[in-house]
Amino acid sequence: MSIDEPARAVPVGFEDRLAIATPEGVEIELTLAGLGSRFSAGLIDFAIRLLPLIALLVLVDPRSGAVGAAIFVLADFALQFFYYVLFETLGGGRTPGKRAAGLRVVRSGGRPVTFVRSMLRNIMRLIDAIGFYFVGMITIFITNNNQRLGDLAAGTLVVRDRYGDRRRGDAPSSAAVTWDPGAAVSWDVSAVSAGDVATVRAFLERRSSIDSRARVDLARQLTERLRPLVGGASEANNERFLEMLVAAKARRDV
Repeated sequence: MSIDEPARAVPVGFEDRLAIATPEGVEIELTLAGLGSRFSAGLIDFAIRLLPLIALLVLVDPRSGAVGAAIFVLADFALQFFYYVLFETLGGGRTPGKRAAGLRVVRSGGRPVTFVRSMLRNIMRLIDAIGFYFVGMITIFITNNNQRLGDLAAGTLVVRDRYGDRRRGDAPSSAAVTWDPGAAVSWDVSAVSAGDVATVRAFLERRSSIDSRARVDLARQLTERLRPLVGGASEANNERFLEMLVAAKARRDV
């Protein structure tokens, strides 16, 4: 199976966690963001967006007439909409606020959010924001996967990024498993998505429990899919290449 095929989301025992079964047969577990962490991220993003609006108020007084008011309203909408869409699409699902709070927007299968999906979830923000985000907060409370209306419409989730993904049945660990990047420090891994890295990491962390034939086959499939995306990749056996890839991506995201 291809790594691009949609993953299957499976509910797990805790309300704020979700198991993702990838097409390669590797299951990873994501921790869903709750209302508190999303609110904290929202406050940071609001503060950042407020600065250019204050500067605009100095230049254009919305009380000066219809034209001034229209310019201010349009600028406010454009700033709010494109701020989220551009950061979510180009920043790996993370606005500055989400990055500070350790959150990330992903598709429901754990893959990176696309431009179209980000546009849809942020257009719906106009409804979610009614009553100082009362609609969005209620929806997050009552949905199984902590989704607001924008997430439901776009098929997205907001997940915790800071603590890493865990496999079902694993006990929480104080630190994520790391590997030596070796020559991979010079690789260009910008084309490798966060979702692909999560799949590779999940495989590497559970490979010792996988049947040897399936382990070799999975490593080969992942390597054949991802090696063409890596600039300057040196020759290495499949599992070593995957270790180096994850290590290089981790160094790049620091």
